[in-house]
Amino acid sequence: MNHLLFQVEDRPPLFTTVLLAAQHMLAALGGIIAVPLVVGAALKLPADQIVTLINAALLGSGIVTMVQCKGIGPVGIRLPCVMGTSFAFVGAAISIGLEHGVPAILGSSLAASVVMIVGSCFMPKIRKLFPHAVTGVVVTMIGLSLVPVAVDWAAGGHAPGAVYGSPLNLGIAAFVLVTVIMLVQFGKGIVSAAAVVIGMFIGYLLCVSMGMIDFSQVRNAQVFALPQPLHYGMTFPVAGVVAMAIAYLVTMVETTGTFMALGAATETKMRGKTLARGILCDGIGSAFAALLSSPPVSTFAQNVGVVSLTGVASRHVVALTGVMLFLAGLFPILGAVVVTIPQPVLGGAGLMMFAMIISAGVQLLSHVEHTKRNGIIMAVAIGCGLAVTVRPELLSKLPAFVKEVFGSGITVGALVAVALNLVLPERPLELNDDDEEEDVPQAFLTSEREAA
Repeated sequence: MNHLLFQVEDRPPLFTTVLLAAQHMLAALGGIIAVPLVVGAALKLPADQIVTLINAALLGSGIVTMVQCKGIGPVGIRLPCVMGTSFAFVGAAISIGLEHGVPAILGSSLAASVVMIVGSCFMPKIRKLFPHAVTGVVVTMIGLSLVPVAVDWAAGGHAPGAVYGSPLNLGIAAFVLVTVIMLVQFGKGIVSAAAVVIGMFIGYLLCVSMGMIDFSQVRNAQVFALPQPLHYGMTFPVAGVVAMAIAYLVTMVETTGTFMALGAATETKMRGKTLARGILCDGIGSAFAALLSSPPVSTFAQNVGVVSLTGVASRHVVALTGVMLFLAGLFPILGAVVVTIPQPVLGGAGLMMFAMIISAGVQLLSHVEHTKRNGIIMAVAIGCGLAVTVRPELLSKLPAFVKEVFGSGITVGALVAVALNLVLPERPLELNDDDEEEDVPQAFLTSEREAA
């Protein structure tokens, strides 16, 4: 495991902390804003209502991020977690919204958050379902599932007017990627730690010089906006609550995997009680976000890539990211400036960050006892997870319930790995009579307990 530049409890100097916190914010902001935009567009909401959703999402993400990092009693994992609105809820939110409107989305989100709150009580038992083979698969699948997102960003995205895969877009993304690599490899101290934000800033300046930035939304943005709790009101349709509860179950599996990846990145042992505090914060945070008129929140996997890449594991840095997200919700003009960052710039940095999560997963898998049983678990789980990641249309003919549960490669990979780990019998490593023990790589003979 690489040596961390800042440990979980470290407090970097103020300027360094601000720069590193801004780096996490830039990595998360696009994802936080995207969900309200997608849901609002699908429901054909007026522009001012979509802005209200975005502001609420930023406020909710900021407040819950601070709680997750700092902790309040039994709530909060006390690790560098950035919270944001998850795409796992988009399908359920749109289906509920089309039938019953935004009040039903928020009411269903509030009621169904009980699933995650109650589920947190069982995390010590659930943790036992995640030995090294399963954990390595989940962490690897998180990275593999995020890479296509970064690729789409690098190609320019699918927004109206975007030229997907144009040489210009790919060139900008490659420039940012190379810049980040050079800063990480050859930079020292703060330059290496803040490689992502510096690389994105250089890429942004390049795009400004080429006239690629549209500042119209900055000019039109409000300077200050107060929170509007219960702005839309709430209703609680039974079908909506059930649909959202399923989404919460899926998110709980994904979040558990994200926490495992974070544990590997921060060199922190993830115990059942630790996971319980994190999941409880996700559940209570989502209920609180619903009261703020925001979609549900969950721990963002992409920010684990920032930790892995930079070696900055300080939870106090990411707590400041929460403050920045909160301010972005109060001052929409700040969020509007960040939204002007071209997608190829995000893609170049994102590709590096998400690939680092894959690297962390591979490192975890390298410590797994190399038996035929574990090989089957890892191969089949990753294969099934990739199947729905690269070919989501695979599930197009199946019922909506099935698509909701198995639409995420992370969830599929985790569920298949857990199921195979429970079903396949344990067998000791067997050597052929003509094999000499010293010819077998030591990693093959290392037990999972020793590797821990």
